[in-house]
Amino acid sequence: MDPSFSVEALLPFIAVGFGAQIVDGALGMAFGVICNTLLVAVIGLPPARASANVHVVETFTTAVSGISHVLSGNVDKKLFLRLLIPGVIGGVSGAYLLTNLDGDAVKPFVLGYLVAVGIYLLIRGILFPPKHAKPKVVEPLGLAGGFLDAAGGGGWGPIVTSNLLVQGVEPRKVVGTVNSVEFFLTLTVSATFIYHLGIRDFATATLGLLIGGIVAAPFGAVMAKRIPTKTMLILVGTVLTITSTYGFIRALG
Repeated sequence: MDPSFSVEALLPFIAVGFGAQIVDGALGMAFGVICNTLLVAVIGLPPARASANVHVVETFTTAVSGISHVLSGNVDKKLFLRLLIPGVIGGVSGAYLLTNLDGDAVKPFVLGYLVAVGIYLLIRGILFPPKHAKPKVVEPLGLAGGFLDAAGGGGWGPIVTSNLLVQGVEPRKVVGTVNSVEFFLTLTVSATFIYHLGIRDFATATLGLLIGGIVAAPFGAVMAKRIPTKTMLILVGTVLTITSTYGFIRALG
């Protein structure tokens, strides 16, 4: 075992994983953006390392989620295929870009993106429920969602799920299909990050996020039943906006 490994080193990552999973369990999205915001803005990890750790953890969580949705009949095969290839292409591109840029230089841009996601979720909460229409845009949405998810450390769920819901796709199919595609996205993005960054330093952050996420999972399910979606979206949007703005200001200073 690494002599530098300690329970104390795990605690911040457990706390981040716990908080992110509480929200994700209640909303069905936002684990990645919350983890990445806290890892970059509060703990101070470089954006590429933060995004890499988040995606490694999400490979495990999305595998379980995807299998559950397939068994429950929540996956639209046609929509799955339309999202899969553009999503993976966007994810690999975002991961490659992030690993080839200087961490300090890219941090303000990543945090600026996360501020935008926070504001977007806040507006979604205020305007909830959305008006529905026939779905028109899928492939470009998958490409943009995959790229921003990898480059920004999260956002596949908030971007793709919310947009498909607004376009009128059946909610059950949206959540199931987007979650199933996300497994292949996170697997590919994780492999890209590990190839460019190496496996070093992954153990502590990844293990901590996993422990926190697993412990929080039952609580998130309870919150999903008790806290209205509108309220949760407003809360998440507010927290993301504040923490990302704080990190953004610090990164510029």
